[in-house]
Amino acid sequence: MTVPGPAWPGEWVAARLGVRVSGTGRGGAGMRELVGVAVRRNPRRAHLLVSTVLGKHVPADPRLVYGAGLLLGALVRNVLSRAEAPPPSGLLAQALSGSPGAAAAFRTELRAAAGPAVEAVVLGYAETATGLGHSVADALGGACYLHSTRRPIDGVAAYGGFEEEHSHATGHLLLPVPAHPLERELPLVLVDDELSTGTTVLNTLRALHAVRPRRHYVVASLVDLRGPGDRAAMADLAAELDTRVDTLALATGRVLLPPGLLQAADRLLTSLDGDDRPPGRDLTTSIGTRTDTRTDTRTGTGVGTRPGTGTHTRTRTGTGIHTGAGPGQELRAGVRRVDLEWPAELPDGGRHGFTPEHRLQLEAALPSMAGRIAGALPPPIRGGRAAPYRLGQPAPHDPARVLVLGCEELMYLPLRLAEELADSLDRAEVRFSTTTRSPVLAVDDPGYAIRTRLAFPAHDAPADGPGERYAYNIAPGSDPGRRFDAIVLVVDHTADTPELHAPGGLLDQLTALDAPVLLATIPAYRPARTPQAPRTPHASRPPHASRPLLASRTLPVAAERKPLPRPLRGPEFGSYRPQDVAWLLTDLSAVRLEAPAEEREEAIQAGTAHYAESLPVEYQPSPEYQRLFHDALHASATRLAYAVGVITELILAERGPDPVLVSLARAGTPVGILVRRWAAYAHGLDLPHYAISIVRGRGIDEVALGYLAAHHDPARVVFVDGWTGKGAIATELTEALAEHEKTTGRRFPDDLAVLADPGRCASTFGTREDFLIPSACLNSTVSGLVSRTVLNPGLIGPGDFHGAKFYSALTGADVSATFLDTVCARFGAVAGRVAADRAALVAADRTPDWSGWAAVRRIGERYGIGDTNLIKPGVGETTRVLLRRVPWRILARADAGDELAHIRLLAAERGAPVIEVDPAGLPYACVGLIRPIS
Repeated sequence: MTVPGPAWPGEWVAARLGVRVSGTGRGGAGMRELVGVAVRRNPRRAHLLVSTVLGKHVPADPRLVYGAGLLLGALVRNVLSRAEAPPPSGLLAQALSGSPGAAAAFRTELRAAAGPAVEAVVLGYAETATGLGHSVADALGGACYLHSTRRPIDGVAAYGGFEEEHSHATGHLLLPVPAHPLERELPLVLVDDELSTGTTVLNTLRALHAVRPRRHYVVASLVDLRGPGDRAAMADLAAELDTRVDTLALATGRVLLPPGLLQAADRLLTSLDGDDRPPGRDLTTSIGTRTDTRTDTRTGTGVGTRPGTGTHTRTRTGTGIHTGAGPGQELRAGVRRVDLEWPAELPDGGRHGFTPEHRLQLEAALPSMAGRIAGALPPPIRGGRAAPYRLGQPAPHDPARVLVLGCEELMYLPLRLAEELADSLDRAEVRFSTTTRSPVLAVDDPGYAIRTRLAFPAHDAPADGPGERYAYNIAPGSDPGRRFDAIVLVVDHTADTPELHAPGGLLDQLTALDAPVLLATIPAYRPARTPQAPRTPHASRPPHASRPLLASRTLPVAAERKPLPRPLRGPEFGSYRPQDVAWLLTDLSAVRLEAPAEEREEAIQAGTAHYAESLPVEYQPSPEYQRLFHDALHASATRLAYAVGVITELILAERGPDPVLVSLARAGTPVGILVRRWAAYAHGLDLPHYAISIVRGRGIDEVALGYLAAHHDPARVVFVDGWTGKGAIATELTEALAEHEKTTGRRFPDDLAVLADPGRCASTFGTREDFLIPSACLNSTVSGLVSRTVLNPGLIGPGDFHGAKFYSALTGADVSATFLDTVCARFGAVAGRVAADRAALVAADRTPDWSGWAAVRRIGERYGIGDTNLIKPGVGETTRVLLRRVPWRILARADAGDELAHIRLLAAERGAPVIEVDPAGLPYACVGLIRPIS
């Protein structure tokens, strides 16, 4: 005798409407194992594919849900790293069949299989794929994650939006704060639960590519049901955009939709609205909020009107968080609050961005947060950590059933809490799902995917107004085995409102199921306000528009739509990490540009060559000089760390949390990296950082400015340099940007942020003292092995970035990372002082008085030097004179002491006399004088 297996949760629809699915998948799980089918009233699409591994409509083992996301992420990682895909293990099929221990083993296997971190930007679609996209990003390790949202945030400008035409709620917003993950030259991974036609993805690709073109996109979904025409449309778009688009899924196949499906589904829904419902009826539990509610005498369950036709009385008389009920206190009969002790500054999800650093912070906090939930559950459910089941063996007892219920877009955090809870409880079977906006018919039949439905008023003050929300397959219906013994509801503060607690609200619905309810509320992440970006004409289309909404950013002018050069990153160019800096430079490593210092100096002073057309021979430090560098670094690291903290806090105070750092290569580059790292250390920010060339007498790299304007709002740009001397570069920057604005209409702020401002010609600085910045002691070996920039018309064409060389042969002498890491190691020692001084520093009068320039003029008059370009004030500039130029004399303050040890050593090597001068007449620690050739 053959025992029939469980019915496929699509048979009911297949028998009545002829909708069928077919296809193959990975791990022994095909299309029918991964989806069921339901019916909904929707003018564009009557059927709904209901995923068994998504955790949205069907409560599922959280380890199965998370494992499915990790498996999809592993496929993405293979594409991005060009690796061979591992053979399917079969554990996915076992987990879907409910084999004891298989879900945990499946998840654990995927975690163990994770390879090296892969950098990418992952974008998940609201609301169904927000948790899935998070899981894919987890599998990549090095990915920044963002999901679209239908919740606008006051004061946060939208990066853009797009339309999902077939959805119940079509509009999607992108609200990254900061926006730079979407600006980086990284693969973009789009994650959705299903690809039916691919139209939403096409809309997204067009919208995002119009603002930030990139070379590679990956589209990942649980199931791919596109037909040949849909696949051709995506290939055509990739060709049109001149980019690569890869698609992958856990299962691929087709949905057979018979002719006249929409009309047939409408007739079916209408027939089920009558009093003479057939067996398999719409089971909508709806207490105290809806009209036209009848009682089905066969089940005792309220039977509501069809989706969207009920009415609600929205009151504000509920209890909720406004009563002051604390953790562990009973909010109402059967509902208690549990305090997760959510980590400060950790976002509640990817609505505004979620970085790998956030992921590490969450992983560290999950066990204790799940422990607080476990401790609040009824005693019969609590227990110690479970011993893993042996695959194929029966469970040791019938466990209690616990549901962790998320809220619409808030999927990932409840999922991870449920996963941790499932691992820690040996007396409970934990399941996970979330509420949703989508109205779907509920039919209590084993062959139908949505068996029961709770309907309740929206409780997060949605921007599109009041409406009905749903939780599916939570009520047991006619099957007592589906009953939950406890429910943990996880919401953010925005959704913990009186509507949640009011009669007929979600908590009311849950307590009617005769299960104790725990309410866990986490802080809704609120980024700082960002300036409202100007809207493009396309962005003002009405919500029902079928074409994509272009991002609300200023697009490049027509002349700049031609391909721009791409940035260079380490390790292909330079020794810095790829995330540290993007060099907007042309690689001239293969060109011989070095010339002896005397030869270069003669040509420069004679006016027959510009200093930027060639390079000096790289100075190779003696063992004694290397020792001086390391001694100076360790002696000044704390002072440097404080200055880095100060300049970063001033930048953030003046520009907000989303500046774009643009270092003036190359002296500014290490400083820009340190600023970026302080922003990450102190504020969890991941700021974009570029290095561009500026040449005295020739101006700033116009092509690089065009690149920045094409990818960022120019108003967000902050130019960063190491130090000021007499202010020549600050003046050059102001003049160059004014000319750029005159010719292009684009205005970049001309204020310069520097670590040290002894020339008193900058308003954003870490200090105005002239002290040794060890990155000035060396050339390329402390600057990522990158040369000074080159502007030689024989090598750099009209559409090229300025150039530079990568001295990879000097890797053995490279101390670039040593410099950065030594300073960063002192951040903790100075963070308290920076925080205490911040308010006073921000409020202080930092107006430049250019007193350094006046001192330079006095020195020129004293030593008969008419060309002030031959006078280089400050420790950094004097070091450059000794390393690159032909020094004549060095002026040193008599009280400078050991800080000038490296200067004295270099001067002795170069035969330049050091003249001590009265400190009262010299605002700098030292000044280097270049030998006049005449």
